[in-house]
Amino acid sequence: MSDPDMKICLIVTAAGSSQRFGADKLGEDLGGRPVLLRAVEPFTKRTEVTTILVAAPPDSIDAFTTRFGPTLLFHGVRIVPGGRTARWETVKAALAYVPEDCTHVAIHDGARPCVSNELLDRLFAAAAIAAAVVPGLEVSDTVKRVGAERVAAAEDDALADAILGDAGCEAAQGRLVEATLPRDGLVLVQTPQVFARGVLCAAYSSVDLHGATDDASVVERAGHAVMVVDGDPRNIKVTTKADLALARIFSNARAPAATDRADHLRF
Repeated sequence: MSDPDMKICLIVTAAGSSQRFGADKLGEDLGGRPVLLRAVEPFTKRTEVTTILVAAPPDSIDAFTTRFGPTLLFHGVRIVPGGRTARWETVKAALAYVPEDCTHVAIHDGARPCVSNELLDRLFAAAAIAAAVVPGLEVSDTVKRVGAERVAAAEDDALADAILGDAGCEAAQGRLVEATLPRDGLVLVQTPQVFARGVLCAAYSSVDLHGATDDASVVERAGHAVMVVDGDPRNIKVTTKADLALARIFSNARAPAATDRADHLRF
């Protein structure tokens, strides 16, 4: 059970450009509501969450507010400017808007629309006793480190022949394996990540932030321990169109019909 005195400010990162998705993924329809709203909604029902900030693209915040503002404001959400390039820039910018009376800060990806109440129970209960808590999934697949460069398989490459036969050998490309890594102790980290407010703010103001891909890594650089609780395989981040299709399955949401696709823009 979480601490009844816990006051969490939630920061939802929504300033990204959705380059890998190829469109505005946060506005994609998910059961009649945009992905971004689906990511926010579970937190509006939690008594521990007293403030919700959505960090938007700073150069298009007016358009963002026009599109998402009415629904977000209905839920008491405040839209604030995020960063222009890296995720850590967005979080650092949003931290300036965290109320002084908040005891904790939770940070969640705006493209994770399937967070469950059970996962929030685990995270908030752990955050009542630990200064930094993240959800993680154990790695079950084999993990390999590969080279950075893509190489083309020659037409007479024995490996390509074994994999592809005669078809497509000339076009076959890939990266070469450098090592197979032991997966024991490895986890895939999700959001939301929850931190004691003082610990997170101090870390963001004292360490080199460049290259940090999540907020836990910032806190780790400041020398703090991070606790990992069981994540949820359904708590996926929508990065590709295939992820969106999977999120619709997890949410029991149908894909919008062609005549419906323009309707979600009203959000």
